[in-house]
Amino acid sequence: MKTNLDNIRGQNILVVGFGRSGRAVTSALLKLGARVSVQDSKEEKDVEASVVTVLRNQGARFYFNEVPEDLTQYRMLVLSPGVDPELPFVREAQAAGAEVVGELEIAYRISKGNFIAITGTNGKTTTTTLTGEIFRAAGRPTAVVGNIGVAVISQSAKAEEGDWLVTECSSFQLETTKYFRPKVSALLNITPDHLNRHHTMENYARAKARIFANQRADGYFVANYEDDWCQKLAGDCLAKVVWFSSARELKAGAFVEDGWLVFRREDGETVRFCRKEELRIIGDHNVQNALAAAAVSYCSGIDPEVIGQALRSFAGVEHRIEYCGEIDGVRYFNDSKGTNTDAAETALRAIGHDILLIAGGDGKGQDFTEFATHFPGTVKELILLGRDGHLIREAAEKAGFTAIHDCKNMENCVRTAFELARPGDTVLLSPACASWDMYSDYEQRGRHFKDCVKRLAHK
Repeated sequence: MKTNLDNIRGQNILVVGFGRSGRAVTSALLKLGARVSVQDSKEEKDVEASVVTVLRNQGARFYFNEVPEDLTQYRMLVLSPGVDPELPFVREAQAAGAEVVGELEIAYRISKGNFIAITGTNGKTTTTTLTGEIFRAAGRPTAVVGNIGVAVISQSAKAEEGDWLVTECSSFQLETTKYFRPKVSALLNITPDHLNRHHTMENYARAKARIFANQRADGYFVANYEDDWCQKLAGDCLAKVVWFSSARELKAGAFVEDGWLVFRREDGETVRFCRKEELRIIGDHNVQNALAAAAVSYCSGIDPEVIGQALRSFAGVEHRIEYCGEIDGVRYFNDSKGTNTDAAETALRAIGHDILLIAGGDGKGQDFTEFATHFPGTVKELILLGRDGHLIREAAEKAGFTAIHDCKNMENCVRTAFELARPGDTVLLSPACASWDMYSDYEQRGRHFKDCVKRLAHK
């Protein structure tokens, strides 16, 4: 079910959540002739008035801080990624016959474009961005969309048959898909995250597996050979499974051979992309990301030489172990996108030692015990902020780590790090937590950190 506008035109549709995704899907559905209502838990005064006015003038109805009284009128509910499908009124509408889907599903249904879909607990933004760069280098009309910050439907609605939508997919987006079928999908890894929403690792993995659920034998599923969950889930995939590994040579797939990132086809022929040392993005995890992007691109028919050139030129993404400069011999890195313990551990490994770590925020129900075992010998000083910073402190103290400082805000954190650091040290913001207790998103948090560093540099 790729395109069926009869399920949209003239139908009563309720969009739940009026953030970036909700706004984009409301606008698109109105243009497609739907009768659209919007529900959001915020008060109207807390939402940008000009956007509401424009959409009202186009026919949208709004329910701020309330739920429509008659839910039986809606044929479809479109949930924004942050909306829990288990909300009582969502279940009530579903029981009354409404189809419940997400923005990603609608974006797919109405689009003529070709989808590349990438997910994973960590690394998906870097891999998606890099894949987009490779596709553009190959001369393909490409939009990089999804969880990366651009609503999928904002680009998919206008995509033509030769266009490509390289899509970063979160578990929240995937769990509300139904017919979504990318040409090539990729699963980078699965480690504990969002358990406050999914409750169990099995539920979380099941949501991630939606990325290949509708693929058939003519599609490709790129997966991490070193990840246990990827191995487990691949057995249920009907698409051709293509493995990547930074740890071993594979009979077929993408790996490192004699210092080269390569792809070995099933007929035994091996093609080279670039040398490992030519990558500009640091850390072993980024070798995995590069291999995944190369495999996705090669399976999409892109020339290996073009892939290699793009790999060599890619300098990384904002907020992911992003170099922010050096002050008095101390380096500063912004890893605000490290919103879980596994991502933060990856950043610690990439930098290695003499780290002044700024961490804390919304812990999302994570256990920080294992995370804290990485501090001795790696972290010199632990600087904590946010609602659940005390949980990291407790875990660190249990691990025998006591060089801990509690701060009220980011300015205080950066100032404390500046005063404690010595030449050769590295100040790293890698919170291991979401930002929602203090910021609207990890991007705002990362920008604030960089602004604080800049102010230090100019003093």
